[in-house]
Amino acid sequence: MSKDMSYLGVMSRKNEIVKNAIGIDYSIFESGGISFDYEKMMRETGYTLDEMQKIQRDVSVGNTPILELKNITKLARKLSPKGKGARIFIKDEASNPSGSFKARRAANAVYHAKKLGYKGVIAATSGNYGAAVASQAAMQGLKCIIVQECYDSKGIGQPEIIEKARKCEAYGAEVVQLTVGPELFYTFLKLLEETGYFNASLYTPFGIAGVETLGYEIAMQFREKEGKDPDVVVCTNAGGGNVTGTARGLIKAGAVNTQIVGASVNLKGLHMASDTQFNKKSFTTGHTGFGMPFTTWPDRSDVPRSAARPLRYMDRYVTVNQGEVFYITEALAQLEGLERGPAGNTSLAAAFAIARELDEDKIIVVQETEYTGAGKHIQPQLTFARENGIEIKFGNPDDEIVGENIILPEHPSMIKARDLDMNYIRRSYIKNCVENNKVDKVSEDDIRYLVEETNSNEEFVKSVLKDLNVQY
Repeated sequence: MSKDMSYLGVMSRKNEIVKNAIGIDYSIFESGGISFDYEKMMRETGYTLDEMQKIQRDVSVGNTPILELKNITKLARKLSPKGKGARIFIKDEASNPSGSFKARRAANAVYHAKKLGYKGVIAATSGNYGAAVASQAAMQGLKCIIVQECYDSKGIGQPEIIEKARKCEAYGAEVVQLTVGPELFYTFLKLLEETGYFNASLYTPFGIAGVETLGYEIAMQFREKEGKDPDVVVCTNAGGGNVTGTARGLIKAGAVNTQIVGASVNLKGLHMASDTQFNKKSFTTGHTGFGMPFTTWPDRSDVPRSAARPLRYMDRYVTVNQGEVFYITEALAQLEGLERGPAGNTSLAAAFAIARELDEDKIIVVQETEYTGAGKHIQPQLTFARENGIEIKFGNPDDEIVGENIILPEHPSMIKARDLDMNYIRRSYIKNCVENNKVDKVSEDDIRYLVEETNSNEEFVKSVLKDLNVQY
């Protein structure tokens, strides 16, 4: 009997398709309530740190250099009160084979696919992860399909996404480009079912575990270089894997006093699934359109339980504006002779602002850089913005209106890291847990789980549950 390939038919088989394509029975980690055993999932389906390092070493991933941005640090100190202005460093992940830290996730995922006997891998991503999976698939001799959300209904595509498609194709992958909306996940599931390929999801335990080597390396390199752990590590936050993996690696290295800061570009007000708003943004990842939804409800991904759970690890979450990231991208090139892409520069803009709050003897690290290319460069992005009715001007970035203008700062002192309310985010997460699990009563295990998930305490969790009229 032929299968129902309609949208509703395919979606009704979602859990079965994903289970067959990933080799994990997520039900064994469930408690029956809100909670699930996150650490058990990471232990039993991930890899040890030593195993991950060996996997990555064999495909030339990792051991990327730490670079001190001496000129940008000097600029930050000129704009700081006396005695302030931390030293700013970057972890240059652009030196990985595919040009970003995503090579770490992909190395583990593709290795795992080959180990399980899959003939090919599929990833649904418009970002650097597609290039990373394609690169690793080429090394491992596996077929690769990358599914991208690329165009609006008029067939106009984001230059940054088109650039990433070019890179995927250069590595031999087949790229399926789609319009914005529900078509993406439907097509992704159909391809998984039709091909029998492995789901190289961004959100698996082995994918997130691959990023732990990044955090671990940062700690080890700074101990060797400076004799201490960094004081602050800034991670660009979108789906949460960057923050999660880096923080877990730092913890495994014993760097428990390093502050973890998530940073996203402020795109508040733009709906990521809106056809008319899709091309009103100049950043396709590392923005609040992904960062906020995935922080407050990580299990919205293409697996039943996401291994990327950033709220467990973030001490602080800040936003920067589009114009500020463009400005710091140019500053990095012209002051340091390093041309890098927008994802890492999102964190760099935040780090530049935060460094001015810290003492001169402190160390702040931007934990990733990414390659740049034709579509990711400043000029095509700003040209594309103009073509879509966005005004480009110099002024005060605080006056930037998302979807209407991009304001490049008149002076570098105007670059700010704007704090988001962590307790508001924690409340939103707990509310989503209650609503999505349809519960009016929780167990002690659920409360302990919510404390861990929100990086808070029992008193806070119980006060939120009380406000939501949930019994405990």
